[in-house]
Amino acid sequence: MRTRPTAAFFAVVYAFAVVMLGTTLPTPLYAIYAGDMGFGVTTTTVIFAVYAAGVIVALIAFGRASDVLGRRPLLLAGAALSLASALVFVTAGPEWQLIVGRVLSGLSAGIYAGAATAAVIESAPPAWRNRAPAVATAANIGGLGLGPLIAGLLAQWGPAPLRTPFLLDIVLLAVVFVGLWLIPEPNALVRDAPGRERARISVQRLSVPPEVRTVFTRAAIAAFAGFAVMGTFTGVTPSFMSHIVGIDSHAAAGLVVALLFLASATTQIVVRGMPTETALVVGCAILVAGVGVVVGGLLAASMTLLVLGALIGGVGQGMSFSKGLAAVVAASPAARRGEVTSTYFVVAYVAISLPIVGQGIAAAHWGLRTAGVAFNIGVAALALLALVLTVIEVRRTPGTCLLYTSPSPRD
Repeated sequence: MRTRPTAAFFAVVYAFAVVMLGTTLPTPLYAIYAGDMGFGVTTTTVIFAVYAAGVIVALIAFGRASDVLGRRPLLLAGAALSLASALVFVTAGPEWQLIVGRVLSGLSAGIYAGAATAAVIESAPPAWRNRAPAVATAANIGGLGLGPLIAGLLAQWGPAPLRTPFLLDIVLLAVVFVGLWLIPEPNALVRDAPGRERARISVQRLSVPPEVRTVFTRAAIAAFAGFAVMGTFTGVTPSFMSHIVGIDSHAAAGLVVALLFLASATTQIVVRGMPTETALVVGCAILVAGVGVVVGGLLAASMTLLVLGALIGGVGQGMSFSKGLAAVVAASPAARRGEVTSTYFVVAYVAISLPIVGQGIAAAHWGLRTAGVAFNIGVAALALLALVLTVIEVRRTPGTCLLYTSPSPRD
């Protein structure tokens, strides 16, 4: 029994959101783990870093796998890794188990970043085809936002705060497996090709086809800046709140991180028809403004400014990132779409991990506030650089639009 095209499309979207949700469930729980196990901000950033390393390893190792084997087997494998991560966290005791759980979670996210993005776009029925890239990125980042929100609420008011969020995740993943089992293979090239005519699986060399490189490079600049902002929020904002602002609330910590991701996801849908070069320039400018507000929040120990910075930063990230992803996918050959998309996400996850590790090390030497201000200023400088490079490229090629693809009549 197979599902109808629209049902199959939403089954893939749901799977994407749930797997990404599972990757951010631990975010507001780190304070509890730290209290129970006696570790500090530096250890927290290491735990986050191994997650990012897992993502990058999966993107490199399996970037082409879904182009060869099909999207569906990789989606099932990624969901299985997500389930394994949840089971590890349910039984987590010493710190090494947290690290194992985060590595498994990172591997699942790395598989889904490429395979699920391509699967959402390829499985979209005609009525959703033009919106599929925005839906894919919204499922990705929206899922990331729901994770800390759900975990924070359950940790604050639910029983067994270190287990209940992951038990819920296991239930959600059970539905994922049912949906993925029933859908047809989204990749028509794999579905229709004889097995011996398919390419061999090889390790992703992070190369991009020549015809895509111009689009890819420009999109990656904006992606790096936006994901650096996300990395800063995801890794250390709960510590900012408890140690600098003086608010020790798991629900509030989860809410602040969720606001960033949900603002990003909403923006990606709202600005779907916005010209690409405009979205990149305006998005980077908003990122600079948002990070500036966060710096003000750290200096003034203001919860209001941290929340406002999360919202503004999320809008800027969503505006620039979604257009870049859509342009990269549209420019990629169908047979290499998963590979190119995975390469794009490697750039993003390098950005989401570096600020976290840097802030953890710096906090041990300079203090959390000084490290946070310094690294947020660095992120703002990066976003400003992306803005300047985008403007220079637009001016260098008058009459053309940076990363621009002609909108369809439906837009």
